[in-house]
Amino acid sequence: MSSPPDESGPLLDAATPLAPPIEAADEPTRVPLAIEDWVTVVIMALLACITFANVLVRYFTDSSFAWTEEFSIFLMILLALVAGSAAVARDRHIRIEFFAESGSMARRKRLAQLGAIMVAALFLLIGALSVRVVWDDYRFDETSPGIGVPQWWYSIWLPLVSFAIALRAFGLFVRRGRKTNYRDDEMDRAAKAERQAREGGIAAAPSRAADPGSAQNGSNEGRR
Repeated sequence: MSSPPDESGPLLDAATPLAPPIEAADEPTRVPLAIEDWVTVVIMALLACITFANVLVRYFTDSSFAWTEEFSIFLMILLALVAGSAAVARDRHIRIEFFAESGSMARRKRLAQLGAIMVAALFLLIGALSVRVVWDDYRFDETSPGIGVPQWWYSIWLPLVSFAIALRAFGLFVRRGRKTNYRDDEMDRAAKAERQAREGGIAAAPSRAADPGSAQNGSNEGRR
């Protein structure tokens, strides 16, 4: 009498794709990356609460808060800037991989440093120019068109976050300059690919052995 099949989990055959590898943890940085993460959480929570409260008020009173649209737009713009800072720090911005991931390790290192320093220069320029905008808003007592609060309450965040992104980009430039173990990274990726291929072959073997009838039919067809 044959033993019951193992129910610990499904068996993979050779055609079943392997699960994607777990991404490595963030690189260690002098300023914790949790700052951008928690600011993002707070902004998303504020947006959800404001939108939900506005829906309830509009449903029960046929009117809405006048300040919600203006404040929500400000929060979404701030969210994009904060997310951009996190993407710069983690080196997750879009790139053309044909150029960024090809060539020698020294070439890739120089391209990564070039991209980081260009991002830093761009946001330093944006921050410097936006300081004048904030000063004009404050000097001329500009008010927001929706609820009439001082405009500089909103515009002051542009130079602040721009300078923060520039600092994150400069930190990435320094880390890419210190990173010299590109050869070790290549060896780690090759070892990981080989291990995944080996696990795929081991998982496919029990699935073929679990169906002896198919193997016998195959041998009979071979004799014919």
